[in-house]
Amino acid sequence: MATKWGICGAGKISHDFVVAMRTLSPGVMAVAARKLEDAQQFAKRHGIPKSYGSYEELAEDQEIDVVYLCVGLLFLHARRNVLCEKPFAMNSREVHQLITAARKNNVFLMEGLWSRCFPVYREISRLLMQDIVGEVKMVEELGGGVLLDIGVYCLQFVLMVFKGERPESIQATGVCLDTGVDESMVVVLKFPRNRMAVCGFSISTALPNDATICGTMGTIRIGLPYFRMQLQQLTGNRNFSETEYTLPEPAMPLNFTNSTGLRYEAEEVRQCLLNGLKESSRMTLADSAMLTEIMDEARRQVGVVFSQDADPSTPRYLLHGAIDGWPLTLI
Repeated sequence: MATKWGICGAGKISHDFVVAMRTLSPGVMAVAARKLEDAQQFAKRHGIPKSYGSYEELAEDQEIDVVYLCVGLLFLHARRNVLCEKPFAMNSREVHQLITAARKNNVFLMEGLWSRCFPVYREISRLLMQDIVGEVKMVEELGGGVLLDIGVYCLQFVLMVFKGERPESIQATGVCLDTGVDESMVVVLKFPRNRMAVCGFSISTALPNDATICGTMGTIRIGLPYFRMQLQQLTGNRNFSETEYTLPEPAMPLNFTNSTGLRYEAEEVRQCLLNGLKESSRMTLADSAMLTEIMDEARRQVGVVFSQDADPSTPRYLLHGAIDGWPLTLI
């Protein structure tokens, strides 16, 4: 049974998501944009039955199972399941609002960090569960872009490897442009038992866009763009293997490289809904909450401030404690 999707927004990433969906079973039923003509053009291009000139109309469509979007509260309050593009929100306060709304309305919510659902990530998780490389002592990730754009992928990869464990300390340093945007940043996370992770990202230079997991018994290397994996075991006969995962060809031109990989997060959402789940075990809401807390702290240390941070009445979240079972502390 195909999941009936609604698409909120008629921009470039929505185009790529719908193209990726076509590599699965057809299931996009409606698209909404701020202007009806934009939604109609998008619908015509992709063969989508319904188009709306407001997000409210899409939120009221009772035929839709789940909505793909970049902003979520409207649809969560309308009791719609949501796949929300990364970053989940601008800061921890907004992430907490999303999680609270999803719980209150008993609907599914997942942050669209597409790489979490890639086949190579599943294989990495399997290998780590089997202790193939022993205890992980160091994770290194290098990628392009600023913190909330590409840096978020680096940090979430670390959280996946360390299975959502909370870091003991966060050290961030970086360089900001005159506009206040972070140009380059390095974040070092220290975990219990002397385990470390180093993440670096920049918009001023081309970084390798690869990751390395170093354990006491071996190393896993993941190459750009998370479709190639090398495994080297340091014990016994020093086994070495390399696996490459290919993507299906898109039926239409894409705006972003390898965007047919969005099919994996769409299928993850579908399986969760079929099984009556309210969140994904591959990208949990607790992971999203902790990820945003880490980014908040990294921004604070580097001096990156958003307008959403400015309200003095806004609660502030620290890197310890819990609220309603979530790893957030309200002060």
